[in-house]
Amino acid sequence: MPRLTKRIVDAARAEPNAGEVFLWDAEVKGFGVRVKPTGTKSFTLKYRIGNKTRRFTIGKVGSPYTVEQARQIAADTLRDIRAGRDPMQAKADTRKALSLSELADLYLEEGPAEKPNKKASSWATDKSSIERHIRPLLGGKIAASITKADVERFQANVAAGKTAADIKTRKQGRAIVRGGKAVAARSLAVLSAMLQFGLGRQLLPTNSARGVELLRGERRQRFLSGVEVARLADTLRAMEAEGLNGSAAAAIRLLLLTGCRRNEILNLRWDDVDFECKCLRLPDSKTGAKIVTLAAAALELLAELPRTAEWVLPGHAIKKSSRRHKVGRYTGLQKVWARIRKRAGLNGVRLHDLRHSFASFAIADGATLFMVGKILGHKQTRTTEIYAHLADDPVRAVADRAAKRITNAMKRNKPTDAEVVRLASRQA
Repeated sequence: MPRLTKRIVDAARAEPNAGEVFLWDAEVKGFGVRVKPTGTKSFTLKYRIGNKTRRFTIGKVGSPYTVEQARQIAADTLRDIRAGRDPMQAKADTRKALSLSELADLYLEEGPAEKPNKKASSWATDKSSIERHIRPLLGGKIAASITKADVERFQANVAAGKTAADIKTRKQGRAIVRGGKAVAARSLAVLSAMLQFGLGRQLLPTNSARGVELLRGERRQRFLSGVEVARLADTLRAMEAEGLNGSAAAAIRLLLLTGCRRNEILNLRWDDVDFECKCLRLPDSKTGAKIVTLAAAALELLAELPRTAEWVLPGHAIKKSSRRHKVGRYTGLQKVWARIRKRAGLNGVRLHDLRHSFASFAIADGATLFMVGKILGHKQTRTTEIYAHLADDPVRAVADRAAKRITNAMKRNKPTDAEVVRLASRQA
């Protein structure tokens, strides 16, 4: 029986039909690894309380514990057992007392270490869903007592707007919390991830959100027509003459000309702009680092912008001390956009719809869904499929042109009403 190491644990296997396999450690008595036929591996500790033999699961291999961490926990737990404390009973007591709000705190504190590749912005979104929807409706409940019916009711209540609120966030800030199907489905996804985290830590007997069907929100794709784009351009020019912030106008034009997401443009630094290779080299985005190919019009716009700060679209100077100031990035686009779209007669059009419009113009010009996905930086083809119906337009145009030519050819060969004369047969 060897001392367990990462190499030994990684190499451990269980035959599909042979049941579970246990590997025991030579250093800490009772400490080992449990390998299921499915391939799942977890650290375990076998011990005795009175005449009963029990097996305490420390956690999954690698998430969150390494072999050395699990061995230390096993040694500490054995000391507690010798002092008369049963870890299985302690875990059962914790389950009975742990509220969903306390589980949420643990999830937000320790979850990022368990999911190191999840972006900080995604954790911020999770936290918002927890604070705005999950805590108000379920926070006081015992986590282990939450049922599937509770989860279904939670989703329905968020969709109905029962967590809607107008919250003051700072001296001059506020958060407008709304309900709806999309918000409810997103909140349920966060709740399910949180419950799965608790299940993995053996704080819950089950994930009661599993199997609950997510509500489907209405798709909100909006594509600007050529006439609407021209009207938007005229509005920008008129408002610039009246004193519109130059960063705001440039941001909207760049969104139209690049198909980028809002924050990809607002967070753009001059170091990210590669004029020689005609692209943006974004160190971070919703899908990670990516390269955005720039059209000539976008390059021309960028070249005309003044370089007054590290940001392509600078905002107001931020006071760092009594003597020094630093220029931050522009942040007021959402509020300004509300005024611009109203004046341009584009009520209901979101900033994100400018990205959709870029895609629609590309497809109308004959671009394939694959190429559009490449330009927009989609990692999965199904994301680009929302534009599939637009791809029919250029195909239909080709079909119409071909059919029109055939129809014209058929008309030229159409029989006339001229008299038909029978010719006499030649006599032999």
